[in-house]
Amino acid sequence: MMKIKHNQTRTYDGEGYKKRAACLCFKTECEEEVLLVSSSRHPDQWIVPGGGMEPDEEPGSAAVREVYEEAGVKGKLGRLLGIFENQDRKHRTYVYVLVVTEILEDWEDSVNIGRKRQWFKVEDAIGVLQCHKPVHAEYLRKLKLGNSNTNGNSLVSTNSVGTATVYVTSSQTSGMSSDLR
Repeated sequence: MMKIKHNQTRTYDGEGYKKRAACLCFKTECEEEVLLVSSSRHPDQWIVPGGGMEPDEEPGSAAVREVYEEAGVKGKLGRLLGIFENQDRKHRTYVYVLVVTEILEDWEDSVNIGRKRQWFKVEDAIGVLQCHKPVHAEYLRKLKLGNSNTNGNSLVSTNSVGTATVYVTSSQTSGMSSDLR
């Protein structure tokens, strides 16, 4: 399913969730510093670069395109961290890991809307994101937990869909498990 909205096409899956893709962009393969960008709606707030998938676009390609547009970086696309389902906003976001190999001095969103970017230590990024984008903070928490879904302090509930894991979150995620759907 598709909807056209002010110079962009929104795509939806069969359950009515908006299809999105994002990348956790790291300075090195050590995954110690992550790149965040300023929000287009709230320039004083930081977010993980990502956005809606275009019709017939693969999630990995969409993630790379969004990072290029929003953060002005190119890199080596790594593993799919998971699919994060935000039930409040009706989004399903494919979140990938990307190691940055090229940083552009000027890029589309810096020129057009004055977007900024900044490197953060992962722990600091979680704190910054938790205030305004708790779902984005969950991406980094999942990264820190690794691939262990059996941790007794699980942050979100999970379902397996094909080979990817779906993490069910809400905009108010506070570290408590939500019910498995």
